[in-house]
Amino acid sequence: MTKTRKGILAALFCLGGMVGMAQAQSPDAAPVVTGGMDAAEGAGNPAGDPPAAPATEVAAPASPAAPPPRPANVYVRKVKAPLNQIYKRVFTSLENNGYFVIVEPNIGRNLAHFASRWGKDYNRNKLEGIRSMVFCNGWYANQVSNADPDMLALCPLHITLVHKAGETRILFVRPSQVAFDSPARAVALELEQDVIRTIEEGLPR
Repeated sequence: MTKTRKGILAALFCLGGMVGMAQAQSPDAAPVVTGGMDAAEGAGNPAGDPPAAPATEVAAPASPAAPPPRPANVYVRKVKAPLNQIYKRVFTSLENNGYFVIVEPNIGRNLAHFASRWGKDYNRNKLEGIRSMVFCNGWYANQVSNADPDMLALCPLHITLVHKAGETRILFVRPSQVAFDSPARAVALELEQDVIRTIEEGLPR
């Protein structure tokens, strides 16, 4: 190697050393990162802590399930049969299942006495018959009285039958709905289910 080339290399070597010393002494100098991506990430996290997990979305709390709908206040059973026939069958079924029929109002006949007085307001639905039977069961009356004396408003019970165009409808106010917020609701529901079972038992198959 010639003396000239050796001189050039020595000068370059010295120049590189001076630049490195200047960077080390300068507080504003950017850090020199070596070793690829891993080293670069380590420079940004000198403590060597694991990277923070990405934030996750917190699921909104599920809305509470809607309460089941309340049943209709009135049990309605429709039968294609004459009113008097269904009336006798329901009456007999009540008597055979421990219910005592106390009064049997013929509501349709009683209302007919006012036809001329009420004029066009009389029987606007053109019902052909309205009959009712008032009944009670001593055991259930006592149970209701024990649970909530105010629910004795249910006693005596009644069933109403109406007839129109060959169809008889049996109507029964559900005791469980009357006693919905009462301590007597459980016994009222039991009573209701037993009366409905008794009605169904008396209907033609």
